[in-house]
Amino acid sequence: MPNIKSAIKRVRINEQKSAQNIAVKSAMRTAVKKFETAVDQNEETAKDLFKVAIKHLDKAATKGLIHKNTANRQKARLAKKLSKATA
Repeated sequence: MPNIKSAIKRVRINEQKSAQNIAVKSAMRTAVKKFETAVDQNEETAKDLFKVAIKHLDKAATKGLIHKNTANRQKARLAKKLSKATA
């Protein structure tokens, strides 16, 4: 544990931000998995879950948790799954 007041605050802030980042990334993964299971089971809610998954991927990319191109690649793959399931 640091002795300097600003360093102590920095440690505390880093822990808070880390927890927030973990929550956002976890929500993103959960949204993607829910969409994929809905597509596999041919549920009608797949389109709604697709929109939610896209929103979470964009949010993670905006916050810098995943790279912008990674988010775009994942969104393209999800869109491909959705179109294949609805066709």
